Amino acid sequence: MSQTEIPSAAPGRGYQRYQSEIDAAIAAVLESGQYVLGAACHRFEQAFATYLGVAGVVGTASGTDALELALRSLRIGSGDEVLIPALTASATATAVVRTGAIPVLVDIDPLSYTIDPDHVSRAISGDTKAIIPVHLYGQPSTMGPLVSIARQHGLLIVEDCAQSHGARIGDLYTGSFGDIAAFSFYPTKNLPALGDGGCVASNNRALLATVRQYGWEERQISTESGMNSRLDDLQAAILEVRLSHLDQDNGRRRQLATVYANRLSGTDLTLPGDCDGTHVYHQFSVTHPSRDKLRARLSAAGVGTGLLYPRPLHEQPAFETCRRVPDDLPVATRISREVLCLPIYPELLDEEADRVIAATLDLL
Repeated sequence: MSQTEIPSAAPGRGYQRYQSEIDAAIAAVLESGQYVLGAACHRFEQAFATYLGVAGVVGTASGTDALELALRSLRIGSGDEVLIPALTASATATAVVRTGAIPVLVDIDPLSYTIDPDHVSRAISGDTKAIIPVHLYGQPSTMGPLVSIARQHGLLIVEDCAQSHGARIGDLYTGSFGDIAAFSFYPTKNLPALGDGGCVASNNRALLATVRQYGWEERQISTESGMNSRLDDLQAAILEVRLSHLDQDNGRRRQLATVYANRLSGTDLTLPGDCDGTHVYHQFSVTHPSRDKLRARLSAAGVGTGLLYPRPLHEQPAFETCRRVPDDLPVATRISREVLCLPIYPELLDEEADRVIAATLDLL
């Protein structure tokens, strides 16, 4: 990296920071001869379940697989409707479609950017089976009202925690509120692997028992058609190391977010708020009506930024025919046009954060 470039994400820095621990963990796996469903995988699953305060965790090959397997464990399939926010990664909708179910796109709250409980209530139909709250950018969804709505209507809750490792509402971590939850361990996440990986978490052991490979109840005897999606032991060993530092790393993210918020307040930017629970700032998401121009000028100044997500689901060809409530989804549409993510990761240096702020202030 040159002196003038600040990347929007830098997963390699995390490896360099914990290199000795990660290298030792990898070497231990290589020497063990257990590379799939071995001791490292089981240790991480147990450690993460303990951290979250849930009954169990099952590792998967990716976060998308985790979400699909979570839905399948709940017997969600053809003809069922699943309510999801219109502003999220396409993987959220893809997982629903892969089960044969129908994503129903719901607008987001203008402050938290997470699914709006009022719109959820209006979107429920006789075919609605589940709600997927996405804890977007590290901000927990408004789980209290969503849990109440689900109980009132007999709906299931599948939490999408791909961006919220370590986020809490009160004393409870995201991933422990719903019937089941899915996590991603993509290299840029708050809890990152050095490749793809994910997991399913739940307090319901019976659900978790259906997640593991091939639909087996005993080895090589399938009681139903299943799929092979496993977290390998090399990634699990890396994740065990990173889990031991997660709270510290999230603390650094919050520290950087406080610096950004204090020094960028009073500008034309709309800054993220800690609306419900403990934000863990997977992204520091701001909005600006001239987002694209601002982004281009920051790039010219050597500051990388991210767009999560520049097109809401209802404007993507794969999902534009999905049912949505209300039809125009005004908040998700506006936020997608204006959102910009400034660099924020535990290894971002103080002087780099200063440069990001100075460049942004110069352009506003």
